[in-house]
Amino acid sequence: MQTTAELQVIPVGEGVSVRQQVMRIVELLQGKDFILETHASGTNIEGKLTDILAVVEQIHATLHREGSVRLVSYLKLETRTDKVPTLAGKRL
Repeated sequence: MQTTAELQVIPVGEGVSVRQQVMRIVELLQGKDFILETHASGTNIEGKLTDILAVVEQIHATLHREGSVRLVSYLKLETRTDKVPTLAGKRL
């Protein structure tokens, strides 16, 4: 199922800067068959629902394995039955 999503991953207790963790997340997302738009507070994703859910699990597993103790993620998903949702269709 084609999906648009917004993902925000927050490493908790990592100090003032979480740039390293955010760059790692973007790296993991770029390795997938997604259309991505990063912004100041997260990343917009266009892709298959199963792939998006799987990469969120991969992000958590990878960051925990690499030393992040606590992660909080916010994931918004949009699916439609009347047409295929796209990030391009969201632009004003």
